[in-house]
Amino acid sequence: MGKFVIRSTEKGSRFNLLAGNGQVIATSQTYKSLSSCKGGIGSVKACAPVANVEDQTQEDWEKAKCPKFQIYLDKSGEFRFRLLASNGQNIAASEGYTRLDSCLNGIESVRNNAPEAPVEREE
Repeated sequence: MGKFVIRSTEKGSRFNLLAGNGQVIATSQTYKSLSSCKGGIGSVKACAPVANVEDQTQEDWEKAKCPKFQIYLDKSGEFRFRLLASNGQNIAASEGYTRLDSCLNGIESVRNNAPEAPVEREE
C-alpha cells in the first residue's frame, strides 16, 4: 500500500505520494501551511479515483471535465501527468516518463494508492 509523506521546506510544506515499493508517483506544489498541505492530500484522495483522463499528446485530443489527469509532453519530450481538482487547481504532478504506457501506469498507481494511503510526516 502507498503512503503520503509530508516534508517541511523553507517556504512551507509539500507532499509526495509513494507507491508500495517506495517509488514517488506524484508530488505536490509547496503549500504555505501544513493544514493547506493536508487539504491538498484530501483533494488527491477524493479526486484520483474518479478523475477523467485528458491526453494532450494525442492529435485532436478532447478537453475532459475536472477532476482530471492531464497527460502532456514536457520540454524534454517526456510524458508527464498532473491531477487537477474539480475547481481546475493542480493538486499533484508526476515525474517524467519516456513512454506513454508508463505514464498511464503512473496514473493507475495514483488511483489505486491515494484513496486509502496513510499520511506521514518526514522529520
